[in-house]
Amino acid sequence: MGRTLRDILDAAARGDFPPPDGRTTVVPQPSHRDAGVVAFTAHSVVFTDEDPGWVYDTLAALDCDALAATMNPRFLAAFLERTGRTAETVDAVLVGPPLPGEPPLHLREVDSAHPRVAYARTRRDEVRAWAARDAVLVMGRGVAGRLEVSVEVAEGARHRGLGRALALAARHLAGEPLWAQVAPGNARSARAFQAAGYRQVGAEVLLRARE
Repeated sequence: MGRTLRDILDAAARGDFPPPDGRTTVVPQPSHRDAGVVAFTAHSVVFTDEDPGWVYDTLAALDCDALAATMNPRFLAAFLERTGRTAETVDAVLVGPPLPGEPPLHLREVDSAHPRVAYARTRRDEVRAWAARDAVLVMGRGVAGRLEVSVEVAEGARHRGLGRALALAARHLAGEPLWAQVAPGNARSARAFQAAGYRQVGAEVLLRARE
């Protein structure tokens, strides 16, 4: 039996990445909800229940650097059309190891109607949320069951290090590697997660089933 997407993600969280051989690995979708691409250094993983032969043929037909093919807009457009799915953006993917002890920030768990929490519930399972001053921290089971985190800080409370503090606090709550997806243009969020000890392991685009 071959490696699953979860196997590959768990290994990446430990710093054990696919070989940088310029190739693409195709694995089955971990669930109906999520198909997509994870691009590591010089190796990509496409997770889909479509025919792997279609993936390889479509990539080979592109007029671009083979290392960039899985994130090429033409491949992604063909992938979306074939599957009838939708996508939002290509994200940078970061992971942070768990930390022992209590979070160095006062948090209270809430059952919140905050838009960030509502959004998470459409994309993750077992969603939990914590509030801290003018901010919210959300965690839940996302792609292949990995534990994912997102944070949101109110506009008036930004530029005070609260986002970084929340991202760090999440590592104390996790008990396992914690994943974050950050749009490349969101430099503020990327800096906050990196300052909280998360490291970028690749890039990712998710293809969601239409509701």
